[in-house]
Amino acid sequence: MEDILECCCGLDVHKESIVACLLKGPLEAKAKPQREIGEFGTLSKDLNDLQNWLEAEECLHVAMESTGIYWQPVYSVLEHAFCDERHLLVVNARHMKQVPGRKTDMRDAEWIATLLRAGLLKGSFVPKQNIRDLRQLTRYRKAVVRDITSQKNRIEKLLQASGFRLSSFLADIFSVSGMNIMQVLVKVGSISEQSLDRCLKGRTRLKTAEILSNLNGTLSLPQRQLLNMQLAHLVDLQDHLKEVEQQIRNGFLDFEGSIDLLDSIPGIDKTAAYAILAEIGQNMSAFPTVQHICSWLSQKCW
Repeated sequence: MEDILECCCGLDVHKESIVACLLKGPLEAKAKPQREIGEFGTLSKDLNDLQNWLEAEECLHVAMESTGIYWQPVYSVLEHAFCDERHLLVVNARHMKQVPGRKTDMRDAEWIATLLRAGLLKGSFVPKQNIRDLRQLTRYRKAVVRDITSQKNRIEKLLQASGFRLSSFLADIFSVSGMNIMQVLVKVGSISEQSLDRCLKGRTRLKTAEILSNLNGTLSLPQRQLLNMQLAHLVDLQDHLKEVEQQIRNGFLDFEGSIDLLDSIPGIDKTAAYAILAEIGQNMSAFPTVQHICSWLSQKCW
C-alpha cells in the first residue's frame, strides 16, 4: 500500500474505552511511520483528552468503525476540532478487511490507521448535528407507532380470547363504534342488544343482530380491569405520539421549503417527508448520483 497521509489516527471504539493509534512520518518510499498508541475512556473528560491529544499531534485525519452507537459521542466531540478542518471518517466494518493475526484493540486501531494513511477508507454518510437531532425524533416516532400497534394487538388478543370478535365486523376495532363497545365491556363485562345499538355508529347499525352474535363472550372482573388498564395505556401512547409529532413539526420549521417539495411527490406525505429529510439532510453532495442515494435509501428500514 502506498501512503498518502503524513499523519492520521485510527480509533477502536468500545462502550467504555477507546484505543487510538497515531501514525506519523514522511511519505518516502518504504519509510516506516512512527506509531503511537493512546488509550482513553468514554466520559466527557476522556473525550476532551482525546481531542487535545489529536490537536497536540496536529492530526487532521481520523477514522473509526461504526460500532453500534458508541462512535456517536466520539464523533460529536471531534467533528468541530481544528475549526472544522479535521477529516473525520466513520467506516462500515464490512468495508475493511479483517486485521491479520490475533485480534486485539491495538491491532484493530493500527489497521484502521494503516488503511486511512493509504487512502483506502471511505466514510459512511453522517449528516450535520441538527439533522442528526431531527433523525432521533423521527426514528423515535416510528418506535412509538410500533408501541401503539403492539398495544392494540394486546387488546384485540384479550377480546378474542374472551369471545368478542370485533374485527369480524369492524375494519378498525378502535374506531368510535369499537371504542364504545370496549367501554361498555369495561363497565359490565358483556353486551346487550340495547347497549350495542347505542354503541354503533353509521352503517354498522344495520347489522346489529349479526354483530351481536360475534359478541357473545363475557369478561370477568379481572379481565375488565385489565382491559381498562390497556385502554388507558393506549390513550397515553396516542397522546405521547401527538407530542412527538408536534416536536417534529417544530424542529422542521427551518426546512419548510424542502418539506413542501418532498410532500409534492405523489405517494409521499409530510410524515414521510420529515423522515426522508432527517435521514439524508439537505446537502446532496454526499451522493454523487441518483443511483447512489437510491442504493443508500434501499438499505434503510422505514
